[in-house]
Amino acid sequence: MFRLLALVFLLVWASTAAAAQSKSLAIVGATIIDGTGRAPIRDGVILVERQRIVSIGARDDIDIPGTAHLIDVTGKYAIPGIMDANVHLFFDATPEGLLRFEGRYEDAITEAAQVSLKSGVTTVFDSWGPRQPLVNVKSAINSGAVVGSRIYLAGNIVGMDGPISVDFDPSAADYLSKAFVDRTNDMWVQGVGRELLWQTLEAIRSRIGTYLEKGVDFIKYASSGHGSNTMEFVAFSPDQQRAIVDAARSAGATVQAHTTSVESLKIAVNAGVDLVQHCEITGPTPIPETTLRLMAASKTACAALPYTKRRLDFERKQMSGVDFFLARLPVAEENIRNMIAHGVVFVLATDSGLLSVETQSRSPVLFGEERLSELGKGHVFWMKAMHQKGMPVMDILKAATSNVARAYKVDGELGTLEPGKIADIVVLDESPLSKISTLQIYSMIVARLALRRAEFTFLLDALFGRPRT
Repeated sequence: MFRLLALVFLLVWASTAAAAQSKSLAIVGATIIDGTGRAPIRDGVILVERQRIVSIGARDDIDIPGTAHLIDVTGKYAIPGIMDANVHLFFDATPEGLLRFEGRYEDAITEAAQVSLKSGVTTVFDSWGPRQPLVNVKSAINSGAVVGSRIYLAGNIVGMDGPISVDFDPSAADYLSKAFVDRTNDMWVQGVGRELLWQTLEAIRSRIGTYLEKGVDFIKYASSGHGSNTMEFVAFSPDQQRAIVDAARSAGATVQAHTTSVESLKIAVNAGVDLVQHCEITGPTPIPETTLRLMAASKTACAALPYTKRRLDFERKQMSGVDFFLARLPVAEENIRNMIAHGVVFVLATDSGLLSVETQSRSPVLFGEERLSELGKGHVFWMKAMHQKGMPVMDILKAATSNVARAYKVDGELGTLEPGKIADIVVLDESPLSKISTLQIYSMIVARLALRRAEFTFLLDALFGRPRT
């Protein structure tokens, strides 16, 4: 359906033969859309030294060193690397997937990180997965031993148990050994599972502090439940949620909430979270006006999962007999449009991962039209869906770049093309500002560069060379 015909590159400075001969890299000729919302720079230059942007502007305004390695991308478009605020690099947490990958979760995580990078998503935020394997792959990517998208991770969802539990798949425990269930769940839970729902504020703060010492980058907690029988219930009390936020903030970490009801959403926003996952899901009840105003005023980032028109039609057909699901769909649509109208900050989030054919065959909904959960394509459908719902194109680009960086407080390094930041760049064949509403939006993610062989080799060396910061 889509054409993977070219090169997406994460621009990282490497010690290659070309780099050894020049002290800087100059990408010249592109129209630069820097992710800030400012007007594009035509016939621009991005000058890079030691993985960092040192200057950026129109060609006539930038002094290009004579020793710089030049990459001519005249007629192309340069944007910041796409960022996904919600992925699951180990996604196939079914009995088959867990058994297949036991002892080698890293293999599946690495493949997912590479699929993500290939599609132009240079940074991912993994919001639920096996903590230590994720830490291992993140370290391998950062060291340059493995190529893949930059990873930030949460590990477990605080207040939920592992994949073989009431929160995800309770029936699997009926035919798996207790030893397997326990060691599998522990890969996720790590002391911050469902038992925290019973704890005092002091105990919660202590557990969060201990957990953050295990190498996770941010905290995600359950403001409401996850399983089909618990998603409508508030999980932690308002005081408990504030304790989680305070504990994370005191350790310098961002904090986000999983919400699926109007009350759990309001409580999380009042608790001061940086980001809300699934903010559009409130069952059969739309988000009240007071909460919409609160979200906009607090600039709480919303990681909604919007459906394209085509996907909506598909889901309505597949779920025709499920009354609650059908009642939820129009409310979620109304919520997204209302949040756009109120100026709520959105971030691109897909809830995506890789699934085996066997897993997909268990449910027709896992197949089908334009699904967000398909890693490598879901971010395209997110952009298309938000455009259909009335979000301006420049705002969509910011939602996929600078808004994500700001919500996770990595905007000092990533999210925009500005001097001093990591040179995290995707070069595009066509303008994302004119192709956002068509299937040709994929050209926004896949850079089809007509590079000379030497330039192509240099970019490959940069991609597969020394570690990123």
